[in-house]
Amino acid sequence: MPMIILGRDGVINEAPDTCVRSADEWQPLPGSIEALAALSRAGYQLVIATNQSGLTLGRFDLDDLEAIHTRLRALVEDAGGEIAAIFYCPHGPEDHCRCRKPKPGLLEAIEAEFDTSLYGCYLLGDKLEDLQLALAKGCKPVLLKSGEGERTLKKIMAHSNPHLENTVLFADLAQFAQFLLDGCVEDANRFPAAP
Repeated sequence: MPMIILGRDGVINEAPDTCVRSADEWQPLPGSIEALAALSRAGYQLVIATNQSGLTLGRFDLDDLEAIHTRLRALVEDAGGEIAAIFYCPHGPEDHCRCRKPKPGLLEAIEAEFDTSLYGCYLLGDKLEDLQLALAKGCKPVLLKSGEGERTLKKIMAHSNPHLENTVLFADLAQFAQFLLDGCVEDANRFPAAP
């Protein structure tokens, strides 16, 4: 089955300025759960790859993180879909680990777990490191304007980057899912012409 890699905060759920600390704080973005369920029903394997340095910083513990992911999975299942897996990096930037995006460790772990190559699959995110990771692994980069996406877009447009010219741009996960399921994703806005 084709695989789609997604960030979590700002892609699927609201992303507060600090971090999501508990399942009670975790709030899906409008339309994101339905979009995930629709993609899953259409045959896509959905895998989340997320930096969660709040673990190392003591802002939440592993039980809190598991509770958040249990809630996410349950909502998608209630909508008729499935999250195939959730991979996370618990480290902070100063740890210089291999799994913190934009380094490729999370994607390498996904490839090993599923015995597959992620080359050519869609990778959705709202941050520059998501796009950098996609390009490093030969994935198709997708920038969502939700979360930090608007700021990321302004940053990219201010510093033209030819490597990002094939990045497609969507308002949010729901719009991406609609385009993909309609077979029109290649018609989406691209850099540098994106608004």
